[in-house]
Amino acid sequence: MITPIWEGLVLGLTLAFLFGFGPALFALIQTSIHRGLWSGFQMAFGIFLSDATLVTLCLLGALQIINETPENQLVFGLITGIILIIFGIVTFTRKAKIADDANNEEIRKPNPVTFILKGFFLNFTNPFVWLFWILWVTTITSNYQGETDSVIMLFSVTLLVILATDMLKCFGAYKIKRHVTPRFIQWINWVAGSGLMVFGIFLLIKAFIEFF
Repeated sequence: MITPIWEGLVLGLTLAFLFGFGPALFALIQTSIHRGLWSGFQMAFGIFLSDATLVTLCLLGALQIINETPENQLVFGLITGIILIIFGIVTFTRKAKIADDANNEEIRKPNPVTFILKGFFLNFTNPFVWLFWILWVTTITSNYQGETDSVIMLFSVTLLVILATDMLKCFGAYKIKRHVTPRFIQWINWVAGSGLMVFGIFLLIKAFIEFF
């Protein structure tokens, strides 16, 4: 059982630092700076739940439904593209604010579930994440033929490591909050929002090209 734990640790660190750059990461950093550390943690947990769901679906073979027909791929591409564009517009147009810890004025924050759901859907609606997990689940399960417990242990460790590194990214983003200006935060909003919108448009175009 030691081998799956060690391999899960290595895989988790590899995925987190070499492949962990996407729309969800930009949103994670932006949320940690704009909304605070706990809001960033909540979004990281949503991303964790999304990855766990995708790994489970991969292990169960349910993701084959998406690739079953071109129509399914088109619908999936349109939905994911539109969702990312909406998230991008909201982020891009958000006004930069820095909370003053010395200020007693209450700052209205969304329900914690909001950040969990945002993290979940930002990650879940990224088709590259789906393909990514399909590849790794297929590779790992082929190496551990018939060893279900080892596979579950390996991916459990992998997902927990990714969650831990995402929380570290939140902490790092939150710490630099004290040294940045509203203008810098506005720039972060623009970059994150633009990235989400561009990625969403790319998915829409890709879906139409592949279908027609």
